[in-house]
Amino acid sequence: MTQNTTDSNPRRKRAKGTVQTKTLGPVDDLEPHVRSDWWQTLFNSLYLKTDADLLDDMEVTRKEADLLVSILGLDPEDMVLDLCCGQGRHVLELARRGFSNVEGYDRSQYLIRKARTRAQKENLQVRFREGDARKLPYPSDTFSVVTILGNSFGYFDSTLHDRKVLEEVFRVLKPGGRVFIDAVDGDHMKKNFQPRSWEWLDRKYFVCRERALSSDGDRLICREVICRNDRGIIADQFYAERLYNRESLFELLTASGFSSPTFHTTFSPISTETQDAGMMGQRILLSATVEKAWPSLSSSLQNAESKKPLNVVVVLGDPRKEDQVKPACVFDDDDFETVNRMKKALAEIPYMKFTFMDRHETLLEDLKKRAGKTDLVLNLCDEGFNNDPTKELHVPALLEQFNIPYTGAGPQCLAFCYDKSLVRGVAREMRIPVAKGVLVTGDSDVSRLSLSFPLMVKPNSGDSSYGITQKSIVHSREEIFNIMKETREKIGADKPFLLEEFLPGKDISVGIIGNPPFCTVLPITEEDYSAVPEDLPRICGYEAKWLPDSPYWKIKSVPAGLPEKTEKEIVKCCLSLFTRLGCRDYARFDWRLDAEGRPKLLEVNPNPGWCWDGHLAKMAAYANISYSGMLAAILEAAKKRCGIGTSVKVELQRKVPERSSRKSPDEYAAEFEEEVEAKGSIESENDRKRNVFSGNSQTIQAL
Repeated sequence: MTQNTTDSNPRRKRAKGTVQTKTLGPVDDLEPHVRSDWWQTLFNSLYLKTDADLLDDMEVTRKEADLLVSILGLDPEDMVLDLCCGQGRHVLELARRGFSNVEGYDRSQYLIRKARTRAQKENLQVRFREGDARKLPYPSDTFSVVTILGNSFGYFDSTLHDRKVLEEVFRVLKPGGRVFIDAVDGDHMKKNFQPRSWEWLDRKYFVCRERALSSDGDRLICREVICRNDRGIIADQFYAERLYNRESLFELLTASGFSSPTFHTTFSPISTETQDAGMMGQRILLSATVEKAWPSLSSSLQNAESKKPLNVVVVLGDPRKEDQVKPACVFDDDDFETVNRMKKALAEIPYMKFTFMDRHETLLEDLKKRAGKTDLVLNLCDEGFNNDPTKELHVPALLEQFNIPYTGAGPQCLAFCYDKSLVRGVAREMRIPVAKGVLVTGDSDVSRLSLSFPLMVKPNSGDSSYGITQKSIVHSREEIFNIMKETREKIGADKPFLLEEFLPGKDISVGIIGNPPFCTVLPITEEDYSAVPEDLPRICGYEAKWLPDSPYWKIKSVPAGLPEKTEKEIVKCCLSLFTRLGCRDYARFDWRLDAEGRPKLLEVNPNPGWCWDGHLAKMAAYANISYSGMLAAILEAAKKRCGIGTSVKVELQRKVPERSSRKSPDEYAAEFEEEVEAKGSIESENDRKRNVFSGNSQTIQAL
């Protein structure tokens, strides 16, 4: 039997792969020993140790941040990308100063992991990503500022690669954006580099360094032999950096498309703790501007008004504050990824300039300051003001106080739909079928319960399925008391519950984008529970939305494939409710079929989830609408409703031949009301016998 000597710890493997335990001894020429991709392995834990006197010096970092902010006049709302961010010292410092749209990007997995750990320890809500600077994953025209700090420019063995980095920076910068570079002063370094030096890093480690110019004189070759006093040599590594001067940097920036390169000052971050500053000793600070046009629309839309970008403010939940709906009560990496994807999608929408606001402590003042400069607010604050879901209506109320137009529902609609029992009452008044249910405020109400089991027990108010789990399906009064007690510990003892009959049929959702009479009904979807174990109830609750380890995480949204008559009746009900409840621009309606295939309304969701992997985005995808197209359609609906600017035509789905004249949503709603009145009741025994909800599947078309 062969012994298994494989090391199963991936971190240990990476560490072993980046530390050399052998030395080459004396070397006459350093240059042949430099690998072209040395930067892929050098930046590890030893790098932080050898350069800790500068990299961990908070005074140096603060000075560099002071220069950056003062030279560029940075605004806390500016979108800033710190390219080659290392362990994130500049990103973290800017975040400490209140900059909320700063992101770090670096090739080193180790340093990115270190940056995330430090951000988490300080509770700083910033994002870090790993990747190659020559191929940035961001859409064009995304950032206001891109920085390359800490002498992180010029690592490649060819200037063509450095130019590729700058061309990518040019691409992701918005028109009028700026790049800020902190580079080694090449002319100074050629004359003043130390050929040899050594220093103690701490009581155990010391490093010996050798330096020499490359054969062409354009790069400085460095060798580091790192020793530990109880182990001897633990690394013998070589690297090189190109020595740019003002003239060569100017030429490279202009060749990459930048305008007005400006040299601000030279900077020497030597602190009292610095032993060997090396290539960090004297650096050049320069900036350049991007002069390019915003992406153009089709020629039919070219006019004086459309050429001017629309100023759109995006209001979001506050990542600095507690959010009880989330599993850990804080914004995590998935939340930041969701926001980042949203920002990328918005960046693809032409002729709109987006500003993001998520600091709720100053939201009132910030909105007031920008009231005269804002054309439209994209209200994506579904967490509610101060991340309180009961205060979701407060944000649109603030916007109305300042007379700022915004997307989505108004305060009254949000208040109506937050109360599930109230929506049930409106639907029943409109003869729209709902599941049998009752509002429960106390235990005595449960004792008088006349509904048949199984039942669904859920909070009467709330969103994101908070308080709805697999335990919410009950089969006895004892289980009702247990789940109510458990849920009250989370939502409060005074909150009422809604008890509804549990419907075993398809769990379906209907999405609508637009406003009467110009609405688009997205393809109806159903939840596919085939991957959920048979012994678990078929519900899409909290586990499905927030807990990746849950079997409910495997639920998928697929086209519903409903009979034609069922689909038509559901759409009529949704359009009627859209108007009656005061929904605007977009909404989602949740339904469920009973054992005989009859649909019953469950909930109405104005301002439904806008994230890239949410129900609305999935429905849009089935209509061949991209995530960016979905957001653009919501914005265009609000623009048209508010009479803002010139609308951009958004193709939401493929055109289909018209076989008959189309009716407006109001006409459909009125027709539906007449049909219901004629029948007496949708839930009448005659309707059940005739099974009016039946027929063949058809694709929902734009109304």
